[in-house]
Amino acid sequence: MPQDLLPEALTRDLALANRILYDQGVVDAMGHASVRHPEHPELFLLSANRAPGLVRRRDIYCYRQDGSPVDTEGPRPYLERFIHAEIYRSRPDVQAVVHSHSPNVIPFACTHTALRPLFHMSGFLGSGSAHFDIRDEAGDTDMLIRNSTLGRSLASALGAQSCVLMRGHGSTVVGDSLPQAIYRAIYTEINARLQLAASGLGEAQFLNQTEARLASEANDTQIPRSWALWVQRLGATDVDE
Repeated sequence: MPQDLLPEALTRDLALANRILYDQGVVDAMGHASVRHPEHPELFLLSANRAPGLVRRRDIYCYRQDGSPVDTEGPRPYLERFIHAEIYRSRPDVQAVVHSHSPNVIPFACTHTALRPLFHMSGFLGSGSAHFDIRDEAGDTDMLIRNSTLGRSLASALGAQSCVLMRGHGSTVVGDSLPQAIYRAIYTEINARLQLAASGLGEAQFLNQTEARLASEANDTQIPRSWALWVQRLGATDVDE
C-alpha cells in the first residue's frame, strides 16, 4: 500500500504519538508505537526503523500480521515489529500497541512483581500486569522479539490484559485507540515509579477491582484532554516534512 494511500490524519497522529512518548520519557532512541489500519484491520501502521523522537509521517509504513511490510521497497523495518503483528492477530479488540523500555518498569519485569494500580490514573492496571520471560520460550537469546513465534508467545502471555512486563527487556501495553495506548504507556511508567517509592514506606493500599474499573472508565473520557496537552508540549515539529 503506497504511503499516499495511508490515512493522513492517522499517520500524523502516529508520528506525534512517537514524539509524545519520547517527550514523556517513556522511550529514548528505542521503542515504538503502532496503530491498526481503520479500513483494513488485518494491517497495521508502524514507523520504519527510526528513533521515536524523530518519526515523521513519511516514515510510517503498513505491515501485515505476519510482520511483513506491504511495501517491499520501503526502508528497513523495526526488528521487533512481530510484537505488534502478533498482538493484533490475537486481540481483535486492540487498536494500538506501544513497546518501551521505560526505566521504572524494569525492576518489576525482572522480579516477576506485578504492577498494580496505586492511584486512580492507573486504573487500567486493575487486573495487574502479565509477565513474559523469553528464556522460557527460547532459552538464551538477545531478549528481542525477532520472529512470529516469539511474538505469538508474548501475545499469549499478554492474554486479555492491558500490559505485559518483559523480563530483562521492558513492557508492552495495548489500547482500544492510539491515544489510550499512549496514555497507558505513560501511566504504566508513572505507576511503576510510585509503586517503587511506596514499597519503601510500608504496605501499599492498591485500588481494588471496582475502584480500578470505575477510575479507568472515568479517565478514558478525559484522554483527549491529555492528548491535547501532550501535543502542545511538542511545539513546532517536522512531522509533516
